[in-house]
Amino acid sequence: MSFPLLTVTAALPAVGAVLTAAVPAGRRTAAKWLALLFSLATLVLAAVVFIRFEPGGDRYQLTESHAWIPDFGVRYELGVDGIAVALIALTALLIPFIILAGWHDADPLETKSSRWRPTQGFFALILMVEAMVVISFEATDVFLFYIFFEAMLIPMYFLIGGFGDRAHAGTDGAAATQRSYAAVKFLLYNLAGGLIMLAAVVGLYVVAGSFSLSEIVEARASGELEMATNTERLLFLGFFFAFAVKAPLWPLHTWLPNAMGEATAPVAVLITAVVDKVGTFAMLRFCLQLFPEASKWATPAIIVLALISIIYGALLAVGQRDIKRLIAYASISHFGFIVLGIFAMTSQGQSGATLYMVNHGISTAALMLVAGFLITRRGSRLIADYGGVQKVAPVLAGTFLVGSLATLSLPGLAPFVSEFLVLVGAFAAYPVAGIVATLGIVLAALYTLVLYQRTMTGPVKAEVRTMPDLKARELVVVAPLIALLLLLGVFPKPLTDVVNPAVQHTMNDVRKTDPTPEIEAEAAK
Repeated sequence: MSFPLLTVTAALPAVGAVLTAAVPAGRRTAAKWLALLFSLATLVLAAVVFIRFEPGGDRYQLTESHAWIPDFGVRYELGVDGIAVALIALTALLIPFIILAGWHDADPLETKSSRWRPTQGFFALILMVEAMVVISFEATDVFLFYIFFEAMLIPMYFLIGGFGDRAHAGTDGAAATQRSYAAVKFLLYNLAGGLIMLAAVVGLYVVAGSFSLSEIVEARASGELEMATNTERLLFLGFFFAFAVKAPLWPLHTWLPNAMGEATAPVAVLITAVVDKVGTFAMLRFCLQLFPEASKWATPAIIVLALISIIYGALLAVGQRDIKRLIAYASISHFGFIVLGIFAMTSQGQSGATLYMVNHGISTAALMLVAGFLITRRGSRLIADYGGVQKVAPVLAGTFLVGSLATLSLPGLAPFVSEFLVLVGAFAAYPVAGIVATLGIVLAALYTLVLYQRTMTGPVKAEVRTMPDLKARELVVVAPLIALLLLLGVFPKPLTDVVNPAVQHTMNDVRKTDPTPEIEAEAAK
């Protein structure tokens, strides 16, 4: 098609960010509505991308290719497969809810100064992150992907450090120090991963003579390009390290609890439900496609790291006293499931991992945003400061319960389908890994149900007796997310139809087939 749909989908929120930042001081309501309008327009374009994509068609569709830096072989190349389409839809879907949930988050920073416009800056940064994430999902030129993979760290740094959670910590010097620490730690970890990846990107160009993903994959498949074993493994490790930091995977995860704890709830959702998905997506798109033999070589070690993430994250979630940090450690456990599904190298595992990225984004957004509404009312993130909330705010408690049940992958809710597929795929290839990963489900039931019991049930604490229930704006944020959890829990077919062909292409890249079930193997004899 001649219309550059992918470019416009990524550029629209960037334009919105510039216009939102330019709104004059004192017009913060106009800035909020402008940001929301651009996020909704981006959602419409993402829906068009989803509809125009043909699951049975070419691997990469809606492609665009233009010379950019010809002297260095860098091209502006975009294209989407089913996995990218699903994650673009997730990103565009969540951003309007993030904006609505954070409607008043920058208000405490407003002053009479005409130079400082925190509201405009807050929403402009969110839109800029959206633009960079979307183009990262679209990029099929490795260098182009790398630029935006790193560039998104800048707005995220300011969102964490400059617009941190003040509902709990206040505005004193110690709280500001904690926010700065979390922001700097986030930046340093991800910059370290990015610098190592940059060396690998340069090495890839030296070996392949191109940054084009499709050209390199085709050259390797046809035998025109051969990489020495050690070279391929080193390049794979350079890419994988950066993606494992972003994901985050144990032991490179420690920045996430700090970042999510100190960020506002909407920004915490932006981190774990949107930005971190770029890491796991890139494992599928770049690690497996560019370095198939090295991916198989590293699989045993990565599966061990994934299992540690699952159990470690769940165990630390059980022991948390802070609501937001509990959700952060639960996310580390969930990302372990995603990585396990990817590197099980079965069609069920990779389909489940992709669905898990989408479903985890929706379920974590629902739970974290409701938790944010709760924390804003009470002014505390500590679980011990709550009790009996369901008696004074039943709608808030009910939505919190649904979000909690989705986090533990209750059958009938969307995460169950993806977690089940990951476990089936993992067990088919690595039975012991499948059994160990199942322990994560047991621990998830423990930390989510205990969280609900301690905050929502029991005697009503004096500090929550006057707590208001969810307001109209908050219901607009939460209700669609819960509806999606229910819909995709019983009818995931719209997603699986889009994702499965892309997964099969990836399986072909690494020359893997699904293990034959033992019953069928015996029958064949």
